[in-house]
Amino acid sequence: MLIAVTALSPVSYYSPQDQSRVCLSQAIVHGRLYNDRCLASSFDRSSYGGHLYSDKAPGLSLLELPATAIVALPPAQRVPTLSLRTWLIRITSSGIAFLVLAFLIGRLAEGLAPGYGGPALVSFALGTLVAPFAAVNFAELPLAAFGFGAFLLAWARRPVLAGFLGGVGVLVEYQGALLLVVVGVYVALQGLRPLSRYVAGAVPPALLLLGYDTLAFGRPWRTSYGYIANVLASQQATGFFGVGVPHSFGLYSVFSSSGGLLVLSPVLVAAAWGLARIGPQYRVEAIVCTVVVVLFVLLDAGYFMPYGGISPGPRFLIPCLPFLGLGLGPAFLWRPRLTTVLAALSIVPTVAMTLVWPANHPLRETIWGELARIPSDLGNARFVHSLSSNVIVWARFSHTEGAVLVAAAAIAAFTLAVVGSGAWRKPNARAVSTWGAVVVAGSLCLIAAATASAVLKFPYGARSDGATPSFVTLVPSIVGTRTAASPGEEVDFTVYLDNPTSDTLTQVLLTLKLSSGLKLLGPPFYERGSGCVGTSTLVCNLDFLEARRSTLLRLGVQVTSAPGATETVQATVASEGLASQHTAEYKIVVES
Repeated sequence: MLIAVTALSPVSYYSPQDQSRVCLSQAIVHGRLYNDRCLASSFDRSSYGGHLYSDKAPGLSLLELPATAIVALPPAQRVPTLSLRTWLIRITSSGIAFLVLAFLIGRLAEGLAPGYGGPALVSFALGTLVAPFAAVNFAELPLAAFGFGAFLLAWARRPVLAGFLGGVGVLVEYQGALLLVVVGVYVALQGLRPLSRYVAGAVPPALLLLGYDTLAFGRPWRTSYGYIANVLASQQATGFFGVGVPHSFGLYSVFSSSGGLLVLSPVLVAAAWGLARIGPQYRVEAIVCTVVVVLFVLLDAGYFMPYGGISPGPRFLIPCLPFLGLGLGPAFLWRPRLTTVLAALSIVPTVAMTLVWPANHPLRETIWGELARIPSDLGNARFVHSLSSNVIVWARFSHTEGAVLVAAAAIAAFTLAVVGSGAWRKPNARAVSTWGAVVVAGSLCLIAAATASAVLKFPYGARSDGATPSFVTLVPSIVGTRTAASPGEEVDFTVYLDNPTSDTLTQVLLTLKLSSGLKLLGPPFYERGSGCVGTSTLVCNLDFLEARRSTLLRLGVQVTSAPGATETVQATVASEGLASQHTAEYKIVVES
């Protein structure tokens, strides 16, 4: 109950994630899959066949159908910024998933390390990224519950149910396919018969997803990701739906930026120790958990936006956290006092981040720096001004009083867990070996180095804030030789790109989209970079753009459409995988 009060009480702003999923739920209630009016003002949307669709997998919207129907939200344009109705929708999906995961981790810990189920439960629930996402409408937490549940059922030799939960995970979030495959390999090691039953269990949700894709996008293999209609579309189209080769900044973001795992949740290092400890007894299961963690880290490190937008940390890793959390109980058993300290150093910043991250204010020297300023700044502290609303506030308490009550619930949960287990008083399981001492010392040095790097913003400067700067400030503009042309005539364009910031921006990509009635006449002229590829959609690598400088690109097109049409040239831009909120568009009216 205490962790529920802590993690489920925040009431976040009505977000694009809420709108996209609620719009799909409302459309399904009315017997269709598109919702043009509702999604017209949404950032997270896809466009196909003249209609607007949610750009999310449909599973979470299906799960939220009862709650959406019961609370009866008004049209998207009239939904309040803060609403208890949207909060109720969130806790019936992500909230339930959060509680289920917390229970599973605690129960498993009690089985693997008797007496330490409580500390493991609280450390996982309040000391990792699952806490900030317990009461928001993101799909990563429900996917974690379905994926981890599938693994546990496979471990218990119940392959049909395991396959069904794994399939539902894919229906909820496309990344669930990774968990479905890994757990499938694990089941295959048990024999062909269990594997066939596992596949049979996954068929119903798979058919549901394929049916949705067919009805919405014309073919079962087409997904909403292929038709995204926002400024991130060009980045999403690179690599495999935006995922490329893991890069250094991606790895830095995952572990050592302002919301990196080593900075916010150092207890996960202890969980890694515990996972290694169960290896001799549960070797295959430990390997499966390790493989899941490694794959999701590589996936996130290769994504063009490692935090996925405004987020307290690398949210795409949430589905792998329970697999790593499996080691928390054995970690407490092996090194109870040290693991308790790491848990405390995880719960404090994570709960603090849960209280403020929806405000998206830049953190100074990470969340620890903001907490350190409270005694001197008091009511003027940025942390205090960033506090989100919660259900306690709706009961006529102030934001500060609500935050204090939430923090008190977190402290009580952790205290009860530690005191109940006696973790602080118990000695280590046995004398540590030389190798064990090296691993522990190296891990602690790694945590300290990652935290220092995040505080000092080294080596990536402002980008070390993680995903707070979800967009970059690059401003494109288009100048054409005419706004009206006849079929067969040529129109020339000059595309300007301006960097008004004081930073040099690297890996600059300019994307130009020509509508179907415009034919490119030869390769464009460019001042910098390696040039452009494509014809109707041109992706131009401009390399870098210095502070307060601009560059240009010239191209010519021929009008091929019939009179009466309106043709467009659209420009979007990104730097290091982060899109600019600024776009440009030029229209040409085709005359007779």
